[in-house]
Amino acid sequence: MSAETWISTFLEAQSAEAGAARNTLLGYGRDLKDFTQWLERKGLTPDKAARADVEAYLTFCDAQGLSAATRARRLASIRQLYRFAFEEGWRADNPAIEIRGPGRAKRLPKTLTVEEVTRLLEAARDQGRTEADRLRNTCLMELLYATGMRVSELVSLPLAAARGDPRMLLIRGKGGKERMVPLSPPARDALALWLAERETQEDARPRGAQPSRFLFPTSSAQGHLTRHRFYILVKEIALAAGVTPSKVTPHTLRHAFATHLLENGADLRAIQTLLGHADLATTEIYTHVLEHRLRDLVETHHPLNRSE
Repeated sequence: MSAETWISTFLEAQSAEAGAARNTLLGYGRDLKDFTQWLERKGLTPDKAARADVEAYLTFCDAQGLSAATRARRLASIRQLYRFAFEEGWRADNPAIEIRGPGRAKRLPKTLTVEEVTRLLEAARDQGRTEADRLRNTCLMELLYATGMRVSELVSLPLAAARGDPRMLLIRGKGGKERMVPLSPPARDALALWLAERETQEDARPRGAQPSRFLFPTSSAQGHLTRHRFYILVKEIALAAGVTPSKVTPHTLRHAFATHLLENGADLRAIQTLLGHADLATTEIYTHVLEHRLRDLVETHHPLNRSE
């Protein structure tokens, strides 16, 4: 089989069997295309490449100035391809399985202060050309900060998940995993106002028009607000709020949700559940916010710090 057939068959299986997201499939495709093109220049094919060839490719990537994170991701893509090839009987081994990739540096997530988030939420109430736009934008921002959802989870929320003044939202996350996240009173109020406006819009639709199943419907190909449009919207709200736009993305609001919970004493396991992290190690990056609280705890309660 050609390298193109290897990649296309692998991607089809990832989509059909593993339920991989479109962006994940695109990432796999880019990484594997680069790898197989490099093999071709060396007169090799994926079915003949050895461990030394994979290592040589990673050295080539390093020489090209690619970051450690990019090289680690490419190795992961190659491993997945060869694991699939082994399971399908295309190869008798996985030449990449024992290769150690470059370590990824754990960077502290960028976050926002409570005061900055408050300004963003207030600015959202006035952002938009129409009252409907302003109600929708307020709902989007309140839900994002109240739940810590991923942006893809937020913009694709089904209408059914939000009906009936819910105290909890059912969120479908990565890999189709579901989790329940409680809503704050401000988020519930914003949701109720947007639902009323959305119902008015539905009533005004032409007779016979198919109603949207999404909470935030648009005329986009996906049928709902796109991640890109929401990203731009968040930047516009940041500008209106007087918060540096470069500091504000949908993901920094997710980080703010987790950081502010930890600062106020929430349990790390609970935050893992709320964020939808499969591994607690992913959530542990937020423990940097505990340093100040732990230092105060020791200074206040340790017997050696007590004055006579």
